[in-house]
Order: sequence, then C-alpha cells, then structure tokens
Amino acid sequence: MEGNRVSLKASLLKSTLNFFWQDETNSHQNFSVVFNGIVSTKYGSLRGVHVNLMHNLQPVEMFLGIPYASPPTGKLRFMPPVTPAHWNGIRMADSFGHVCPQNLPNITNEAESLRKMTRDRLTHLKRLIPLLQNQSEDCLYLNIYTPTKVGKEKVNLQFWNQAVV
Repeated sequence: MEGNRVSLKASLLKSTLNFFWQDETNSHQNFSVVFNGIVSTKYGSLRGVHVNLMHNLQPVEMFLGIPYASPPTGKLRFMPPVTPAHWNGIRMADSFGHVCPQNLPNITNEAESLRKMTRDRLTHLKRLIPLLQNQSEDCLYLNIYTPTKVGKEKVNLQFWNQAVV
C-alpha cells in the first residue's frame, strides 16, 4: 500500500514538474524523481525529493509545502504569523502548498487577451493558471530547492519573498 502511494505521489510530482520543465521540443523526459533522505528541522523531520535534471544540469533536492507559520484562519486571520505546530514522524515534503487567494485573469478569449498582454505573457499564463487553482488562506508554505549534497557538506540557502499583488 505504501509503495503504491509513493508511486502515485512521484507520478503526480513528475506531471507537475513536466508542466514547467519542458524543453523546446516539448519532451517530457527532462528529469527523474526519486524520494530521498530525511532532514531534521526544529519542527520535525522532512523527506524531500531528489530530481535528476537532463541537459547536464546539476541534480537538486526539493522540499515542497513546508509550513513556515500556522494557517492564518479563524482567530489568526489578519494577525501576525504564528509559529507552526511541531509534527511527529516524517512529513513528506513532496507537494506544493496552497496558493494564496488572488484574482486570476480571464484568458478564455485569446483575441481579447492579446489586446491586453503580449503573446509570451499569454502563453506563460496558460501554463501557470492550472497550478494557481488550489487557492486557500492556508497558504504560508515554503518550497526549498538545494543542490544535491555530497557527503555531510553544508549548503547555503538563499530565501526571497515574491509577493503577488
């Protein structure tokens, strides 16, 4: 049962990654996904995903959907972020968290859309909008990508916050 669940999650993750990492030939074989080691945080342990990229790109470890604050719902709505709860066991960090609520442009009429934006922007939105459908106020999650570690060497991480308005 557990093997089937891991296989399904790997398949779903690959289809999501395919969405972004297609090359000019629309090849769907630009990477492979392997569930990898466990890292410890002060909130609990995480199991990330090892992704081997093609075209001589360095493999990466991905840790997706990591909560950095408690969901801002109920009494926490419109309040400063509150530290997330600790978890027991190993949390799978293999899927994106919710997207914060936002108004998405209506691009169903391509001719009308092209009056308001460039073709490149429209093409980008067509690829992006399906991933923005999973909206919720419970959206305070990090996606962390690191180079694959060799041995026990430490890796520096850089964070930035890109707010969408």
